[in-house]
Amino acid sequence: MKKFTITIILFFIAQITAHAHYLWVDTAKDGKIGVEQNVKIHYGEYTYGAIEEVNKEAFTAVSKFTLWLIHPNGKKEKLNSLAKENHYLATFIPAENGVYTLALDNNNIDVIDYTAYDFGIFKTHYHSTANVQVGNTVNDITETNKEGLIIKELPSQNQEISLQVLYKGKPLAKNEVQVYVADQWSKELETDENGMVTFKMPWSTKYILETTTNEDVPGNYNGEKYEFVWHCATYCINN
Repeated sequence: MKKFTITIILFFIAQITAHAHYLWVDTAKDGKIGVEQNVKIHYGEYTYGAIEEVNKEAFTAVSKFTLWLIHPNGKKEKLNSLAKENHYLATFIPAENGVYTLALDNNNIDVIDYTAYDFGIFKTHYHSTANVQVGNTVNDITETNKEGLIIKELPSQNQEISLQVLYKGKPLAKNEVQVYVADQWSKELETDENGMVTFKMPWSTKYILETTTNEDVPGNYNGEKYEFVWHCATYCINN
């Protein structure tokens, strides 16, 4: 009986951990005109070193994503990606100075039933972004997810970074934002009334930000009914 109980507990933990996974777009924050820029798509939990392999069930379930490149002039281009061992790889070659935005969108994920864990039956919508600065030109960063959640970087000073969380084009106030760094280090922030958070990045490392919200609207996806949509947005910075 004791062994059975332990097994059930481990199964429960595994399910909750899987739900805590997220997609993120990983690329160098600086680029150069005429030089190929690599872009990686990961799925897992960065701070715990949990990086899923692309041919495993967990990553396969979220692999129907679309990756877009938004040029400094606003042009939007779809990028193709190749499956590697633990990530998908895409590339592009900058042709002008300014900020390029990589935007991954995935609204094609099967309905999940977590009623056994008091979370309900839901559909997932992932949206992940990363920016690449080429030269010193600064341009307005295009909003990339008007149907859901997005973390958008804003101009900042004094070695701080300012971000704004938007939901369907409007600031999302009083919403939790998680900041993840390697070796299980994380920090919880909360957006202000304008959906903004500001923080310092003291280390030269990768920072991944994640925020979520529920859209309490029921629906049907691929013949499966759901109670709400679970939106998850991530933003990756290689400092």
